Amino acid sequence: MAQYLNETSRTFSEYLLIPGLTTKDCVPNKVSLATPLTKFDGNGKPAIELNIPFVSAIMQSVSDDQMAIALAKNGGLSFIFGSQSIEDQVEMIRKVKNYKAGFVVSTANLTPENTLSDVLSLKAKKGHSTIAITSDGTANGKLLGIVTGRDYRVSTDGLDKKVHSFMTPLSELVTAKLGVTLNQANDIIWEHKLNSLPVIDEDGNFKFFVFRKDYDHHKENPSELSDEQKKLLVGAGINTRDYKERVPALIGAGADVLCIDSSDGFSEWQKDTLEYIKSEYGDSVKVGAGNVVDKEGFLYLVEAGADFVKVGVGGGSICITREQKGIGRGQATALIEVAQARDDYYASTGTYIPICSDGGIAQDYHMVLALAMGADFLMMGRYFARFDESPTRKLLVNGNYVKEYWGEGSNRARNWQRYDMGGDDGLKFEEGVDSYVPYAGRLKDNLAVTLGKIKSTMCSCGTTSITMLKNKAKITLVSSVSIVEGGAHDVILKDANR
Repeated sequence: MAQYLNETSRTFSEYLLIPGLTTKDCVPNKVSLATPLTKFDGNGKPAIELNIPFVSAIMQSVSDDQMAIALAKNGGLSFIFGSQSIEDQVEMIRKVKNYKAGFVVSTANLTPENTLSDVLSLKAKKGHSTIAITSDGTANGKLLGIVTGRDYRVSTDGLDKKVHSFMTPLSELVTAKLGVTLNQANDIIWEHKLNSLPVIDEDGNFKFFVFRKDYDHHKENPSELSDEQKKLLVGAGINTRDYKERVPALIGAGADVLCIDSSDGFSEWQKDTLEYIKSEYGDSVKVGAGNVVDKEGFLYLVEAGADFVKVGVGGGSICITREQKGIGRGQATALIEVAQARDDYYASTGTYIPICSDGGIAQDYHMVLALAMGADFLMMGRYFARFDESPTRKLLVNGNYVKEYWGEGSNRARNWQRYDMGGDDGLKFEEGVDSYVPYAGRLKDNLAVTLGKIKSTMCSCGTTSITMLKNKAKITLVSSVSIVEGGAHDVILKDANR
């Protein structure tokens, strides 16, 4: 007969945190939100660590290159959606990796014999205003000069005008020799008031650009998530159908981490995908899997090679899997069980596998509860869909600005590849809806408020790190009456618009 679980399946809204001792050292500006994204390596450290415990969902309406750039600048990471062509997803990854860096390999290069028309076409195609002029028009030819927007006037210069007649020649450029450190390069930029610094080898061959704007961006975003070359980190969603073609292309484009996108990750298709990636790339490629809601599902994916595991089925604001299929579990209950399985696995093997709580976040305080219950980081869709940086349209509906937001399980997304049932004949029914979310403005502004709440709550719990929160938090169930008591009640609220 069927197995019955007698425990109640609970959500975050059914719990509250009990205050702990707040010491004088426990203040928000001393709270660290750093957290592991991937499995710990042999040195007892994660291969990738987030500076804030947020990643954006693998969704068409949430995670494109613009969201990835904005979130990485603020310490989190985006998984660019995989329900698009391999070529389009690869291009998004490249845009993120090329957005900011230390030593930049130029992708915009011409020869002196090219024309102003070529300059304008290349600028429109690549989006770069600084173009290297080399002997053969490649990124490693002999550097002869550069062209920027200050070197020409479209209104007066003819489009057939040769580049050599208006470029800034090498003799007038400040350059650096290959081997210069990034700090030294930035010192040269500041000393000579440059916007860019070309780096050449001993033979005069062009190697890199170093840009002043990248240094400025880093100073403005001290929590940014970047690699040793100062390139922003970015993830990519994959499926269990075309992974043998998609994964090599994404890795070649510079994706730092992958994640299998599926409504139900406890499947042999995910096992096959994980085992293929690990057999081809070993531990050099990090890949997460999911989603699962219990110990059994977690262990299955870990043994298959997952570097992190996502927890949650049916808890997203646009997800109707529970309604359509009767499959899922309350997010809090699922997270508590999987976190215990993660800790038991670590105790018995010495290998720590981070878990991601995906879904069920309706209020900011739910984020702290999820972390206290054992999540290492949170994946969110609705939260990020509200911002300027999400890829959807901003509309005026009934006098209020909104952003479009649809699920990967909706007909609009047409993402049948995420349903691991072995067929390829499309969706038979929807597991997600097409909707709106209230427009909220810039990511950076909203994120500052949310992180402020999280840090303040952690201090009230007497903790200054996510690890401390997991170990020291006291959590209590609340009654329905207690939930009502927690909000404004028995008063007449003033109209904020009067």
